[in-house]
Amino acid sequence: MQYDLVSGDQSVNFNHLSSPGLFVPLHLCGICYRALATPFAASLSQALQAINRLKRSPFLRLNMDSSRGPPRVKNKAAAPIQISAEQLLREAVDRQEEKVQAPTQRFADLEELHEYQGRKRREFESYCQRNRVNMNNWMRYATWELEQKEYKRARSVFERGLDVDSTSIPLWLRYIDAELKTRNINHARNLLDRAVTILPRNDKLWYKYVYMEETLSNIAGTRQVFERWMSWEPDENAWSAYIKLEKKYGEFERARAIFERFTIVHPEPKNWLKWARFEEEFGTSDLVREVFGFAIETLGDDFMDEKVFIAYSKFEAKLKEYDRARAIYKYALDRMPRSRSVNLQKQYTTFEKQFGDRQGIEDVILSKRRIQYEEQLKENPKNYDTWFDYARLEESSGDADRICDVYERAISQLPPSQEKRHWRRYIYLWIFYALWAEMENHDPERAKEIYQKALQLIPHQKFTFGKLWIMKAQFDIRQGDVQAARKTLGQALGRCPKDKLFKAYIELEQKLFEFERCRTLYEKRVEFDPANCQAWIKFAELEHALDDLERVRAIFELAIDQPQLDMPELLWKSYIDFEEDEGEYDRTRALYERLLQKTDHVKVWISYAQFEINVPDADAVEDDEDEERPISNLAKAGARRIFERAVKNMKEKELKEERVAILNAWKSFENTHGDAEDIEKLEQMMPRRVKKRKRLDAEGLEYEEYHDYVFKDDDQDSAKMSKLLAMAHAWKQKQEKEQERVDGVTNGESIE
Repeated sequence: MQYDLVSGDQSVNFNHLSSPGLFVPLHLCGICYRALATPFAASLSQALQAINRLKRSPFLRLNMDSSRGPPRVKNKAAAPIQISAEQLLREAVDRQEEKVQAPTQRFADLEELHEYQGRKRREFESYCQRNRVNMNNWMRYATWELEQKEYKRARSVFERGLDVDSTSIPLWLRYIDAELKTRNINHARNLLDRAVTILPRNDKLWYKYVYMEETLSNIAGTRQVFERWMSWEPDENAWSAYIKLEKKYGEFERARAIFERFTIVHPEPKNWLKWARFEEEFGTSDLVREVFGFAIETLGDDFMDEKVFIAYSKFEAKLKEYDRARAIYKYALDRMPRSRSVNLQKQYTTFEKQFGDRQGIEDVILSKRRIQYEEQLKENPKNYDTWFDYARLEESSGDADRICDVYERAISQLPPSQEKRHWRRYIYLWIFYALWAEMENHDPERAKEIYQKALQLIPHQKFTFGKLWIMKAQFDIRQGDVQAARKTLGQALGRCPKDKLFKAYIELEQKLFEFERCRTLYEKRVEFDPANCQAWIKFAELEHALDDLERVRAIFELAIDQPQLDMPELLWKSYIDFEEDEGEYDRTRALYERLLQKTDHVKVWISYAQFEINVPDADAVEDDEDEERPISNLAKAGARRIFERAVKNMKEKELKEERVAILNAWKSFENTHGDAEDIEKLEQMMPRRVKKRKRLDAEGLEYEEYHDYVFKDDDQDSAKMSKLLAMAHAWKQKQEKEQERVDGVTNGESIE
């Protein structure tokens, strides 16, 4: 054991402790300075006693704990036996199990081979005839012909497939690969030229084209292909590939020109940064400054991004041009709003503190924010917004253990009651936890466990969260477990059925093309909520997509017969539109008549009249959809009949506002399709708007003004009725006079 006694600084250096080079002031330990400082100590035991007192000192323990670090590697020499990566890969390949291979079929003679080939060709031809649009049949057919070395037949099959669907990218690629494998370069080049001419917006074909030309060392041809491609202004990856080609062959001026065109087509900030990095690598500092200056000038204040200024400042700082970097930061902060320059402000702070310990400063900032969040959570541990912020803070630090600890503490704070309004924010803690575990931490098992615990925790008898069930099913889909996703959604519908869960389950099965399952789910959905018109409509749309018209009509009939519907007008409209699109005009008229028996709304009458306008003649020739078909006189007459019925109905029910609306629609129709006589006739029916007053109280002190409509038809009827009443009154007066005269004559005779 060795130790040094130093008297000049009043401190002791203990090399035998766990932290070598630790200096401790003696006056803090209560040790006699002179007893230790003298070179002739009384004995070794006295020195050991002093050391033990130093070990028990709280100051020493504090410094020892703070100086602990990772264990040191004592022996850094290489191990005697070295294992290379190549050796590990070879052992892995050697230990692989052999795959089961199909038995080899052997043919005795050419006749047997030709018979086999003919049988296989008939099978492939039957497959292709039954399902022409399935490109996999054509590709399998062509691949088989290639295996038989029948290249002409293979080309014929490929061409027939392209005649069926010339936009099939896999078929083009398979055709091109087949030509390349057989070393038919010109054929492949011609195919690629045809493909990019037909499908110029598909990047796979262009990539294939330039890859082939570059592989053949035809750099000039590769540039020509790229130029043709760039004329279509493709996405950023295509431009990057062109630039990489020029960089690969040292054509930096060409690459610089491409960058200039690239930033004109895609003037996003990240593309300017790519150009700046290129100039930084292959150009000069002046060129880099020109690029940044051009970017700032082109983007302007409206489209400027803080990343451009940050990169510009970092470049200047790398060149030790600190004044330039500081000026750039100030320029950006003065012109960009605070909401868009948060990161810029942080970078500027870091830049100003560059002479300090950057990591230490960041840790101090994080620790301060942790303390703030802990204090807020002490006051209210169920403040879920604070937990969200705390979790985001830890996620930004990247410490997985801390993140898990925060989330576990957060989800342990259960809501105070079993009311859904208290659980709405809380359930997002589970969702964010599961998403982090899956996406960031790449731990799907932990994410699955989180989803299961969350679903077990929710009191589904009182309420549920459809979003959580759906996210669990989507997680299972991402893991490739379709059965688990179906089980999750089925369990959700069994325990707590909701319309949202039905929609998610149906959407999943539709993506999997399981239409029988979709029908079953729709039946359960309308059985669960028969008043939901959207469910009926979506059910009918599914059957319509499957081209089962009778089922569509049956579904709509069941829907409109329901005693209660949330949006019946939408359901009737869908039914009517379906029949009209199918060309069943008699059925459509019958539906309108049935609807008018239930309601005589103005919009129904107007829609009915508009339908009659669009009905073609029975003997009319169907024109193209793009050409506008003229309206026949029969259709106009039918529309006028509907308008007349509507006006008569509203007149009988004394609905003046609705009557005016129908007359206005009728007038618009006549202005478009009628003649002068029809318009004049309709003008005679238009009402006159008058202002009237009505009494509000019994004394007649308060009146209210309102607008009313006076129709000429009503005035004429009133005039006829008034004339009839006047004639009846005159007749009655005449009868009374004759009766008086008769009575007078009778009285005179009696007097005599």
